[in-house]
Parts: sequence; C-alpha cells; structure tokens
Amino acid sequence: MTSMSTNTLPGRGDTGKQNTGQPERSADRRRLLRSPAHGRQARAAWILAGPFLALFAAFMLVPVVWSLLMSLTDTQSADLRTPFNVSFVGFDNYVRLFQDDQFFTALRNTAVFVLVALPLTLAAGLAAAVALDRGIRRFRAVFRVGFYLPVITSIVAVAVVWKTLLEPRAGLVNLVLGWFGIDGPAWLADTRFALPVMILMAVWRNLGTVMIIMLAGLQSVPLSLMEAAELDGAGPWQRFWRVTFPLLRPALLLTAVTTGIGYLQFFDEPFVMTGGGPLDSTLSATLYAYKQFGNGNYEMASAASYVIFVLIVALTVLQFRVLRDKD
Repeated sequence: MTSMSTNTLPGRGDTGKQNTGQPERSADRRRLLRSPAHGRQARAAWILAGPFLALFAAFMLVPVVWSLLMSLTDTQSADLRTPFNVSFVGFDNYVRLFQDDQFFTALRNTAVFVLVALPLTLAAGLAAAVALDRGIRRFRAVFRVGFYLPVITSIVAVAVVWKTLLEPRAGLVNLVLGWFGIDGPAWLADTRFALPVMILMAVWRNLGTVMIIMLAGLQSVPLSLMEAAELDGAGPWQRFWRVTFPLLRPALLLTAVTTGIGYLQFFDEPFVMTGGGPLDSTLSATLYAYKQFGNGNYEMASAASYVIFVLIVALTVLQFRVLRDKD
C-alpha cells in the first residue's frame, strides 16, 4: 500500500518542473529577443522596409491625412502658398456638398452604373466560365485569352476605340445599322444612350477578370459531389444551383468586392468619352471631385472624395454580409 501511494504521487522535483516549465520557456524567449543576432536581424528588416515605409508615408499616408484636413477647412487653390492660414470650418463643406444638385446627379449616375453593371459583369463572367469549363472543348486557351485581353488593355485606349466606333456619322456601329435601314443615334451625345453605352463597355472590359476567378472556382469543385448529386436524380440546373454555386461563394465574394470598388470609382470612361455630358448624364462622383479640384475648390474635392470612400466601405460591408460563407 505504501509503495503504491509513493509511486503514484508526484515527487517534489516533478512538481517544481511542472510549475516552472512555462516561465522557463518565457525566459528563453526573452533571452532570444535580447540576443545580438536577433537585434541585427530586426535592424536589417527595418533597413530593408525603410524605403517602402518612406514612400508609403510620403505618397499615401501624408496625402490621405492632408486631404482629410482639407475637407474640414476652406482650402482653395489660392491658399497653396499659405496652407496654414486657412480656416477650420468643420463639416460645412459636406453640408454644401449635399446641397449641390450636380453632386446628387453624380451620385445617381454612379449608383445606376454600379447597380446595373455589377450584376451584369458577374453574370457574364460566370456564364463565360461555365462555357469554358464544360461547353467549349476546342481552342479553350484562345477563348480565355480573347475574353481576358480587354482587361490588360489600357482603359484610355479602349475608351478611344469605343468612342470612334460610336461616332454618329463615320462610326462602324451606325454604319452597320445603316445596312439594315436603321438610322443610328448619336450614342454619346444622347442622354438616353450615353450611360448605358458606358455600362456595356465596362461589362465587356471586366468580365474577363470575373471569368478567370470563377473558372478557377469551378475547377476546384470535387467531381465526387457532382456524381453523387447526379446519382440522386439532380438535373444539370439543380446540380449547378445546389452543389456548384454554393461552392463558388468565395470566388463570387472576391469578384463582387473588387469589381464593385472599381465601379464606384469609375472615371476614365466619362472623362475620355463624354467629359461628363451630355447634360451631366455621365457625370460620376469621381469625375465631379476631379472637376472641383480643377476649379480650385480643394475643400469640396476632398469632401467628395471622402463621401466616395464611405460609399465604398458601405458597399463592401454589405457584400460581405450577403455573400460570406454561412457556415
């Protein structure tokens, strides 16, 4: 009895080892952090990261903070030589901004652009990915390059080409319509067609990115799940909607967020093709901020930029709530 109880009870030395194991490891970690070799590695890391941090602070952090301060002051182009003599006005610039009918027009155009172009881009990209994954067997690489080529092409070059194609007299689009006896309109000079044309161009240009990401998601779906669903009697549409589409949720979230952020900042298309016209029908929120900056109203341009930033954050949070994985 005595021997058994002696063997089962931990010894004094064992107890001390159990109690001091964690402090010993913490002490070893502290000694490692204080070692000369670790200090040299830390200094080398900071030296290597120094150029990036300096560039980031000079060209990103400082301008962002400065623009925020400008949105709360009465800074204009005449104050560039005396930037510290401006007056603090608080949120007066934001109040003036939301009293400007032109800014509301820009917000409405941006909202229409995002709400129409984003779903169309996602649907077209997903359809192209499904076609490449299942329907198209030959020359698949050629189709991939063809769909993705507009993405890597300069947006300014694309806008200039589209503007040339849509010329009311010498444009190829109206020329083809004339063959069928249709008198084509002045696409970019008509308030009914200017914004839809830009939406169509944006969908055509960006569906390649969605297609590539969706295609990667489709190819990662296990074949065993599709075979099991087929054995259970599920048709092609049921297999896609109930098996494939839920597994594409991460890819859909990624493309929705990145494309939505880009569409909220759409600027190059109206800047190159219409300048915001006709009658502000293609004026975007970013183009409005650009024009305010060009007119010397730096405080209004900064305020408009931060309104766009808030809209981007709100759209991103909404997309994460709707499209995130429910598990």
